Amino acid sequence: MTTSYFAPKGGHPGQNQLLTDRAMFTEAYAVIPKGTMRDITTSFLPFWENTRLWVIARPLTGFAETFSHYIMEVGPGGGSDRAETDPEAQGVLFVVEGTLSLSVDGDTHEMTAGGYAYLPPQSGWTLRNTGSEPVTFHWLRKAYQAVDGLDHPQVIVTNEADVAATPMPGTDGKWATTRFVDPADLRHDMHVTVVTFEPGAVIPFAETHVMEHGLYVLEGKAVYRLNQDWVEVEAGDYMWLRAFCPQACYAGGPGRFRYLLYKDVNRHMPLKPGR
Repeated sequence: MTTSYFAPKGGHPGQNQLLTDRAMFTEAYAVIPKGTMRDITTSFLPFWENTRLWVIARPLTGFAETFSHYIMEVGPGGGSDRAETDPEAQGVLFVVEGTLSLSVDGDTHEMTAGGYAYLPPQSGWTLRNTGSEPVTFHWLRKAYQAVDGLDHPQVIVTNEADVAATPMPGTDGKWATTRFVDPADLRHDMHVTVVTFEPGAVIPFAETHVMEHGLYVLEGKAVYRLNQDWVEVEAGDYMWLRAFCPQACYAGGPGRFRYLLYKDVNRHMPLKPGR
């Protein structure tokens, strides 16, 4: 089956367009539609050349507090030899368009659409677009929560095409998750996966849990239940959920509905403010 990944292009709508959109920000969730990812909302980073980015999630007190999520667009020849400046930050890269060269731990990896990389803290990774077209990838960052007696995770570089999806029990494969990290590996304190729903598949109950979420729609469309609202979403939209926000989903078709999912896992809850 052909896999597609949505990548934003920026630009600006014409002056004759309506102002009404699907963007919303509530105390429990935010929806950032693809139409808000314009040139005017991009930013730049120190030590990155020929690169712009959309910041679609960042830690906010009282909302989602554990992670940031960028969509990076790197032009030909662009990239960074000092990509991550925070020594506590771990990262996940997921490529949706183009080809990039990732260097880490003395190895160089060519990553294309569907490419996934887990990068532990202080791994000193570098990245270049060595092609003639722009490359677009997601970059999720989280401060690593070290645990005495557990080693740091190792670098992982793979591609979604090389990882078998795990069907959810009792769904006949209509709801499946592509997991790049072993869920039983407690060295990891976050998971970034790809979730796939075939037409007609559902999350048949309102999930309500401690994990924070970022959900970027890679393909298709669906109706998502967020807190007390049903919201239509499509490829290129982003959903940002604080802990305990009720959530469910109905994928009505006509094609598959797929999203890139972040969640925090495998650690004790901090019992003092600021920890």
